Amino acid sequence: AASTILRQTEQGVEHSQPSGAYLIEPALPLISIMAAAIWSLARYPFYFGSGLVALAGSGLYWYQNEIIYPRAIPPGARTEVPRPPQFGIENYEELSLPTPDGETISGFLVKPDNPSHARPITILSFHGNAGNVGHRLPIAKLLANDLHCNALMLEYRGYGLSTGTPNEKGLAIDAQTGLDFIRSRQDLKGNKIVVYGQSLGGAVSIDLVAKNKGTGDIKGLILENTFLSIAKMIPAVMPMAKYLTPLCHEQWKSEDMIGQVTDIPILFLSGLKDEIVPPSHMKQLFRLCRAKTVIWKELPNGDHNNSVAEPGYFNHIDDFIAKHVMSQS
Repeated sequence: AASTILRQTEQGVEHSQPSGAYLIEPALPLISIMAAAIWSLARYPFYFGSGLVALAGSGLYWYQNEIIYPRAIPPGARTEVPRPPQFGIENYEELSLPTPDGETISGFLVKPDNPSHARPITILSFHGNAGNVGHRLPIAKLLANDLHCNALMLEYRGYGLSTGTPNEKGLAIDAQTGLDFIRSRQDLKGNKIVVYGQSLGGAVSIDLVAKNKGTGDIKGLILENTFLSIAKMIPAVMPMAKYLTPLCHEQWKSEDMIGQVTDIPILFLSGLKDEIVPPSHMKQLFRLCRAKTVIWKELPNGDHNNSVAEPGYFNHIDDFIAKHVMSQS
């Protein structure tokens, strides 16, 4: 049967909240904290875009991983990782997970403060390509205490307190390690898993979900401001350098992988003022989807770093979970 594509925009057809759903508009102080954390990264302008421009320089093939994965930005990002208490998070675990290839990745498992309100949902989150997982803890707080979901905020190898050096193969291993950790936890067994990725994390998420197709426990995929592929980001940022794309060995071909995700609903959150990843990349990924339920939400004033703080952002996630994740057996 042909797939049913739900094309919903910010001005779209649905304005009512389903029974049992939660209307989430994050409190202003927490939004301010989140924005401050995000914009502390943005002070180092256009990490991803500037990195790709730098690919046009010497040493493209050998040093591109240092450019694509700017894990030491901002200064101190490899050693100074904000912890949950700094954001008023009380119910959490600090994690140190071994990977099959001998690295150790860090992370935080954040749970709702009130277990009686908890949904049987665990969100596996992958962040963008600069900073560390601690900078995204305000997101975890909202996911746990406003959306009432468990949130596993996983760090990549070579970022924050994790060991190793980042590359495409390694990050894919890290993602699978995080998913396997959820599956191994007795307190999380039976939870519906939602994979959520921002920017680079979107590529990691698509890869992970495609490789775990048909396992039955992943019930949703959320993508924010992610790209078609690394190769297609180069001409998007610097058209004159497009002839250098064959030298790029880091691929992240999300445009090829997204069509393999057919058995779960997908939510796209697109910041229309994204100055780093062209919004056209998100739109094209949306068009390439073959899933039965694909939902498009626009954030008219969202740029690459602050879309998460735009009005309605967490309402869209909450609505997606209530309608399309919780309804699955």
